Amino acid sequence: MFGLGLPEIVIILLIILLLFGAKRLPEIGEGLGKTIRELRKIKGGEKTEKEKEKEDQKGGLLSDLKKEVEDIPGLKEAKEIKETADQVKGITKFLK
Repeated sequence: MFGLGLPEIVIILLIILLLFGAKRLPEIGEGLGKTIRELRKIKGGEKTEKEKEKEDQKGGLLSDLKKEVEDIPGLKEAKEIKETADQVKGITKFLK
């Protein structure tokens, strides 16, 4: 990328070791790791928020209707009865 080979990288690492010392290097590495993780979280969070906004704009009316239909009393029970009836039909077809 920048034309850095193995000798150049080794020299850079030695300079960093001399500047900060062996005791501080793990702390620096840990800090860099935490920073990278936080940046990934922030980047991922923004992406999901943007997707949620798009979904809300596209399916606003449809999602509202779905919520209202789900609130109808007895709807869950009716769905369960229908599923049970379908299972019974499947079993009786298998037995014939």
